[in-house]
Amino acid sequence: MLHAIIMAGGSGTRFWPASRADRPKQLLDLVGGQTMIQATLARLQEWVPVERVLVVTNVRLADAIAGQLPELPAGAVLGEPCRRDTAPCIGLASIQICQQDEDATMVVMPADHVIHPTEKFRAAVTYAAELVQQRPDRLVTFGIRPTYPAESFGYIERGEPLTSDSTGSNPPAYSVRQFREKPQAEVAKSYLKSGTFYWNSGIFVWKAARIMRELAQHEPVMFKHLETISAAWGTSKYDDVLEREFAAIQGKSIDYAVMERADDVVVVEVPFEWDDVGSWQAIARLTGTDDEGNTIFGRHLGLDTQGSIVRTDDDHLVVTLGVKDCVVVHTENATLVANKHDEEAVRKVVELLKENQWNEFL
Repeated sequence: MLHAIIMAGGSGTRFWPASRADRPKQLLDLVGGQTMIQATLARLQEWVPVERVLVVTNVRLADAIAGQLPELPAGAVLGEPCRRDTAPCIGLASIQICQQDEDATMVVMPADHVIHPTEKFRAAVTYAAELVQQRPDRLVTFGIRPTYPAESFGYIERGEPLTSDSTGSNPPAYSVRQFREKPQAEVAKSYLKSGTFYWNSGIFVWKAARIMRELAQHEPVMFKHLETISAAWGTSKYDDVLEREFAAIQGKSIDYAVMERADDVVVVEVPFEWDDVGSWQAIARLTGTDDEGNTIFGRHLGLDTQGSIVRTDDDHLVVTLGVKDCVVVHTENATLVANKHDEEAVRKVVELLKENQWNEFL
């Protein structure tokens, strides 16, 4: 059976001050109508039953996520006591799923992506699950055809095409030649020009038992800690064991821990539209702009204002005069005014707030 793992532990610091430690990007309504994690779960509705959905997040966010996803059964939100990257997150979820379903197939996805249309996403995952069913040791990831030489994404270089789809109705799939880390500008340009590289989406499909074997082989120390945690599930010692053993794990991404080392790795070219919503500019791209190139949320009066993004609420008026290419974000206790072309600097603001111990603004 197909199980879904939603990874929801990110911090989304580039969305400060809207994003905070107790309300990160995945818990915000950034695009309209739903928070990002609600939209992720909605993508699975009427396809993967809620009893086969597991959300893995920071323990600090577990209650907030459970509150936003009341349709999930008790125990469906798994809280990590500290951040240790995606490999321990996926490993912990895999062990739990295998206890319920030894032959489980998993789709693993982040909670903070915008994907549409849902039908194409489901069709692509269904195809990936078929590829895994054909060869249970296969690991499948999804690649996005790049539209510009991005330096902020990892890349996947494709190899030979698969020949398993005789109908031509499924998206292209290839063996993976290698994974590449976030490149410098000139290297990213060469990747784009070659036509054989994809952005790494961070979405995966595989057998839960297979990923456990890979972790046991390549990361035996990590896996031993995860097994110790698993043995304590359902006992009075679980919380203490989880905190001790998980903290002892050396954090590592699933790409480093498994995907770059494993055999029979396949990349499926996504047939759906995808955005990782990495910055405020992504909101303008996804929701559109007015005649002056502005994207506005909340009460705003703009005079001689172009190409800007303004986020406030209906109770607080933001007035901009003679402003171009700015991001203005108002919240209850902090306001950001930034050049929209220098959004990476927002992360530096968060670092400075931590250094100054201004925790009330984090």
